[in-house]
Amino acid sequence: MKSEILNHLDQPEQLEALYRKDKAAFKAAFHELRPEFPDHVVLSVWEARLNYGKAILPTGKRKEILLVLLLAVLSGLFAKLPAFSGVEEDHFYLRNFAFFVFPALSLYFLWREKASMQLLVGTGVAIGLLLIYINVLPFDLDSDTFVLTLLHQPLLLWGLTGLAFMGSLRHAPIQRLDYLHYNGDLVVISTLIGLAGMILTGMTIGLFELIDINITEWYFEHLVVFCLPAIPIAGTFLIKNNPQIVGKIAPLIARIFSPIVLVMLTIYLFAMVFTGKEDPYNDREFLLLFNLLLIGVMALMIFSLAGQAEASQNRLSLVTLFLLAMVTILINSIALSAILFRIANYGITPNRAAVMGSNLLMLVNLLWVAFRMLQFLRKSDSTLHPGEAIGRFLPLYVLWVGLVTFGFPLIFGME
Repeated sequence: MKSEILNHLDQPEQLEALYRKDKAAFKAAFHELRPEFPDHVVLSVWEARLNYGKAILPTGKRKEILLVLLLAVLSGLFAKLPAFSGVEEDHFYLRNFAFFVFPALSLYFLWREKASMQLLVGTGVAIGLLLIYINVLPFDLDSDTFVLTLLHQPLLLWGLTGLAFMGSLRHAPIQRLDYLHYNGDLVVISTLIGLAGMILTGMTIGLFELIDINITEWYFEHLVVFCLPAIPIAGTFLIKNNPQIVGKIAPLIARIFSPIVLVMLTIYLFAMVFTGKEDPYNDREFLLLFNLLLIGVMALMIFSLAGQAEASQNRLSLVTLFLLAMVTILINSIALSAILFRIANYGITPNRAAVMGSNLLMLVNLLWVAFRMLQFLRKSDSTLHPGEAIGRFLPLYVLWVGLVTFGFPLIFGME
């Protein structure tokens, strides 16, 4: 529905037909779309029409609220499973922490998007198999393969949740970009909810201490562990029903920090060359930090592009992102060459293979995004927004994560 509204913004009769065809879907899509075009006259008129005589913020339907509460409770109970079953906590939480949130979010999206039974069953089976798989692997934190599996299986769950978010096996790249945009919004709203929870926790513990009752241990073991999984679920509910609350915050933060990060990275690269104190080719820890920096900058670019469907009207922002992409390509190339150097000299290991594959994917993706941005800036081809290049590439990341999760234990064993 969202794409149909976008396609008919200049056709009032078609918009009216879409609204009469499915009022609920139209309103939901409109509330997601509105923050992206705050100054669009047609959308302003429709906002006045849809909200006339009503509260500004839609509150969600009763069934949806009950579903969110049920999912929050079930996630909390799963997080407290060691207390009920006697399962060793360290093993349980390291293996299953991602399952506290992603299955609940997947179910919520599948219900909200009225997904087909095929997608519902397929997602459920995939999550169930992944849950069994991660819990039957021999627990060995000295095994690089096992640690890589622990690190990558949440990303695989994240990919499955994205499929549920889009509600269909057939979807456009722009919908994948919407999912990335949602993730930025979720980080913002979850942080705010978490801060509010921390303030409430401090107040509660402090008040009980005033009457000489220490509830700290009980509070964290029972309430905090139970309630933490509810934060992203509650945040998702707020985002989907009140997108205007946080719809512009994550992209705005990304746009503010993009030029700052660009200047910082440029200065740092020059400083690294002239001082010669850091060497990613021989310093393993520095290479790790280099890759973490790369991931952070890549996320910054993604949130910037995912949040600006109107980016074609913001040339300065796109120029900044293009320059940032070029610097990031340079960083990626250095990191990739350092990994290849270590493989050539010290041999292939699960860690080196995983980092090499992810860096290679990011490098190709960055080159494609930079090429699309250059075309966009030169106006030689404006049919594909640069952000869509990320959306089109997203399934390749998920496939790579799947290969690391399931393939590496077979290829390398439990090294």
